[in-house]
Amino acid sequence: MAESTCGFGAPVTVALTGASGAQYGLRLIDCLVAANREVWVMISKAAQMVIATETDERLPAQPARLAEALTARSGAAPGQIRCFGREDWMAPVASGSGAPASMVICPCSTGTLSAVATGASNNLIERAADVALKERRQLILVPRETPFSAVHLEHMLSLTRMGAVILPAAPGFYHRPASVEAMVDFIVARILNQLGIEHRLTPRWGEVQGLGSEDE
Repeated sequence: MAESTCGFGAPVTVALTGASGAQYGLRLIDCLVAANREVWVMISKAAQMVIATETDERLPAQPARLAEALTARSGAAPGQIRCFGREDWMAPVASGSGAPASMVICPCSTGTLSAVATGASNNLIERAADVALKERRQLILVPRETPFSAVHLEHMLSLTRMGAVILPAAPGFYHRPASVEAMVDFIVARILNQLGIEHRLTPRWGEVQGLGSEDE
């Protein structure tokens, strides 16, 4: 199981695929960097197109240049972000002996959901998720689709039974978000909760409702 050797916390694998919601994945990377975690990133070809459509970002596809771009936008320390190509089968995430303990696919397209559920492993993202499942490690998938078909739901159920966490990009409104950024943070906060990483992105339920406080 991979451990950071550069003074950062244990690495987390983050994969962005072609579903809408690129902002969730990019914000997650920023938050992991701020939490001093090493971040291993994979971005699918479809995700590159979605990022260019939904944001003002123009991220390069070549892994070394992508790492430089993500480092610059997130304020990461040198070496804190590592990026891997779609068919880099020698990358550590492709093996149980090298992959981190946690992986998040955010956003997760229904095509990727299907491939992971059936063990397709046609690219490095799918293989890394397959490794997480076979090694009984933490795998979080953040689908952004509506409505869900029976096929989507069956794949989600299968993955849940395998030990994965299905965390749909369905933001709540009890904290009265005043911006798109606040809605994005709602989902990213839930991901960080699953990863066991402290954050102050959104208030917790008792804090929002005034039902309790740390002083009580």
